[in-house]
This record gives sequence, C-alpha cells and structure tokens, in this order.
Amino acid sequence: MTKTLTFAVLHFSVAFTVTYLLTGSVIIGGAVALVEPAINTVVFYFHEKVWKRIEAKKQHELDTIAA
Repeated sequence: MTKTLTFAVLHFSVAFTVTYLLTGSVIIGGAVALVEPAINTVVFYFHEKVWKRIEAKKQHELDTIAA
C-alpha cells in the first residue's frame, strides 16, 4: 500500500504540473490532478495484483516442471 500511496503523490504532482503548464489554470490543473491520478491509482493497485497472480502462476508452473 505504501508503494501505491507514494505513486499517487507523484502522479498528482505530475498531473497538476502538466495540466497547469498546458492551460495556465490552477483550477483546471487542480481538478485534473484530483480526478485523473485518483482513478489511475486505483487502476494501478489492481494492475499490480493481477501481475502478482500472473507471476505466481508462472512460478507454480516452473515449480511443477522442476518437480
């Protein structure tokens, strides 16, 4: 969970900065920085869970072959 939270902080910062530089608006930058990274943070969390399952399945298959 710590990895996900630090990723969220980084993502919020990048989203705000890029949007602010493109639009010059603190309001739009703030709105995008709240909505887009929040959604991506949730997606990233589940993405990591899926990849861990894939890796575990591959490891299980390797263990089965080696046995």
